[in-house]
Amino acid sequence: MENKGVDGLTIRRVRYNAPREESSVPQGEGRTLGNTKARTRGVYGSALQILLLLYVLCVRGLVHISLRQLVTPGVPNTDFNATTARQYLQQITTIDSRTVGSPANEIHAVNYLLGRIKEIEEKINLNHRISVDVQRPTGSFSIDFLGGFTSYYDNITNIAVKLEPKNGAEDAVLANCHFDSVANTPGASDDAVSCAVMLEILGKLSLSPNPLKHAIIFLFNGAEENILQGSHGFITQHPWAKMVRAFINLEAAGVGGKELVFQTGPENPWLVQAYAQAAVHPFASVVAQEVFQSGIIPSDTDFRIYRDFGHIPGIDLAFIENGYIYHTKYDTADRIHTDSIQRAGDNILGVLQYLATSSQLADSSKFRHGNMVFFDVCGLFVLSYPARVGTIINYITAVTALFYIGKKTIKYKRGGTNYAQDLMYGLLITLVSWISALVTVLIIAVLVSLAGRALFWYTNFYVSVFLYGSAAVAKLILVHSLAKTFFFASSSSQYLGDLFFDVSLIIWSIPLVFLTHSGLCSAYFFAAWVIFPLLTKLTVQQDIIHQGSPYKFVAVYLLGLFPPYLHTMYHVWAVFEMFTPILGRSGTEIPPDIVLASLMTICTLILISYFINFIYLLQSTKKALVTLAVVSFVSLILICSGMFFPYSSNIDSPKPKRVFLQHVTRTFHGLTGEVEKRDSGIWINGFDYTGLSHVTPHIPELNETVRAPCDNAPFCGFPWYFPVHHLIRKNWYLPAPPAPVTEATDFKLVSREETPGGSTRLHFKVKGPSHMTIYIQTHPESELSSWSLGDGIPVTSGENNYFIFYSHGLHAPAWQFWIEIKNSSEERHGVVTVAVGSHFFFGDSRLSSPLYALESRFPAWSFPSSWVCTYDLYVY
Repeated sequence: MENKGVDGLTIRRVRYNAPREESSVPQGEGRTLGNTKARTRGVYGSALQILLLLYVLCVRGLVHISLRQLVTPGVPNTDFNATTARQYLQQITTIDSRTVGSPANEIHAVNYLLGRIKEIEEKINLNHRISVDVQRPTGSFSIDFLGGFTSYYDNITNIAVKLEPKNGAEDAVLANCHFDSVANTPGASDDAVSCAVMLEILGKLSLSPNPLKHAIIFLFNGAEENILQGSHGFITQHPWAKMVRAFINLEAAGVGGKELVFQTGPENPWLVQAYAQAAVHPFASVVAQEVFQSGIIPSDTDFRIYRDFGHIPGIDLAFIENGYIYHTKYDTADRIHTDSIQRAGDNILGVLQYLATSSQLADSSKFRHGNMVFFDVCGLFVLSYPARVGTIINYITAVTALFYIGKKTIKYKRGGTNYAQDLMYGLLITLVSWISALVTVLIIAVLVSLAGRALFWYTNFYVSVFLYGSAAVAKLILVHSLAKTFFFASSSSQYLGDLFFDVSLIIWSIPLVFLTHSGLCSAYFFAAWVIFPLLTKLTVQQDIIHQGSPYKFVAVYLLGLFPPYLHTMYHVWAVFEMFTPILGRSGTEIPPDIVLASLMTICTLILISYFINFIYLLQSTKKALVTLAVVSFVSLILICSGMFFPYSSNIDSPKPKRVFLQHVTRTFHGLTGEVEKRDSGIWINGFDYTGLSHVTPHIPELNETVRAPCDNAPFCGFPWYFPVHHLIRKNWYLPAPPAPVTEATDFKLVSREETPGGSTRLHFKVKGPSHMTIYIQTHPESELSSWSLGDGIPVTSGENNYFIFYSHGLHAPAWQFWIEIKNSSEERHGVVTVAVGSHFFFGDSRLSSPLYALESRFPAWSFPSSWVCTYDLYVY
């Protein structure tokens, strides 16, 4: 029985009701014509596979060019002078590692900044006036970052500069950078370059004859690396904070390149519009915003402080390129391109000028409602629109796709074909192919990890593409080729190609609807993968094999896919640019190859989704399948043989292994105050999954025999600097003589009193170095109910453990605080254990002979960051 199907094609009712190819050629001539047709399709198939490969490479090339083009050609720069900013940068980074409390940070860096600000003030245009205030706040707050902890700071340093109209202003926009740095690093990108950019912007705006409508406050924040203390001191205590209506935070997660807008708001869509209109070289993504705010990336910025404690909307920008050397000794001024400084200055100057003259800034609460969908188009411009508009577009897109599928299903049904059933089979096969590809790639990742070759891609990223990417594509092709041969054996290739195009359409419509319903602006990403392919499908001839030129159709088809494909590849680059370096510092508990392999598989599934239908249009995919399998297998053999080493000491592009070395002296006191245990050694933490396996051949004594035991004490009895013990469970403790410490920590229980509610309040007094960490562990029948820190409600770090981070600037008095313990029964062994870790990052106590000797033996491809510390434990 024959029926007239869609597009006038003759189809026959066969297995699964799917059309198959029919031949009207006489039997004698059929074999010859069939062979000719097969050869033609074979040649076409080979050419198509090459064309698809070239298409992918060309799109990748365009993305590469776009991302490497730091300053947009043809766009006039602002008055910002990158050469002057670079001079500021070089001067700041010549100052030693600028840790809070050190003379380098509190005196030399402060004096340098004040000197440059004074020079700017002397040349100011008469339309403006400048006010300068050196703030030294003291305060405390709690935050759920890194598992939860509480921070206390005393006498830290901020430099606030207010540029305003000569008659003053009531409202202000805040620009924030921080001049302190992580210990043992010059901190050029994080965040000296931002302070240099702000100095140059301050100079240009102060000279401008154009009057400002609102004030601009430039905050040179002196304590960001101490987990956001400086911004908290300003926004909660400085009198100018009440003027601030919006802010721009300048940060870094890498060294140079483009600065990405990865957070905005909360809400306040007018801020996104301000950036879209004023940024000269835009680079922004709402996808990055929602990924970052999901907590997947273990990091945070001053944005959180201004948002949560100041309730102020803002824009968060960060350099993301080359995160391999972020927070290392390689973060130097010479590694930041002048064009990178120029683009950052152009953008920030433009946005600050726009906001300082905006009518929306004064009463921003009126414009608070709603979120924005925003993304840049290859750095040329920002496309933005309200989330509510995006919701309408997304639902219309999904309904249109449903209507298109429904209409086609009805047409096929009239022709006698159960198209809906075949769509369900296609969806099932696609789902099986996805799961199969992911499982296959994860098995390979596990094998690589078990073979001790984790992080092989850290220096050789494209090897991971050959291993994991090739395996994922090969498995997808295999599953669909088997489905074509055995499940859809009687169906025509044209029918199957059309069917699996529609399957892809359905697949991307599902997350489109789900994310839109969840209120996520990132849903636009999937809308693009529905709109452009559907428009292409509706406007081009669908017959590839039997009618017209197949190459012409493929060219138009690929052209229609170009916008979402380019946009997706743009984001894929950002994903791996961000996550690959992060996996080198994500701790010993997260298998990085599992994460990378999963990310690569997901990206592969997205990029190949609308190419799956070609598998059903081609006569054979054996060559492609074999080639991909061989590439993946050979890559696996080479990787397991140790050909690809994770780290690099290449001076042009270093990718070091990060290690913390702490020469610690530990003293454990009993309930009556007597010393129960004392030891000393060098406590070693590797910040990636490989631990010290690559270091042991160079330093044989660092092996499994010196793995650090977890004592029954707060945080295993070691002086953690950050509360990351849940991420780093493998550490090493090499016995060594005690380090000479010139500034001993004085920790005292000042008083103990019983409260009317039946609790015990313990008052403590601490005098020590600029960085101390307090660890509290309540005993089984006890509860920490209150304390004098934060908002008075203790924030746990898990398992009855509490982490308090303390720092002070120069000339701080002794720190005093109290905790309140509830105990439901009499405890013979005490109710609470309290320990204090003292960290010496500068001065005579920073280094010791054993520490220096061990550090000097680490290979060139590593970055050991070292300091001396003490750990004193008390039971009460």
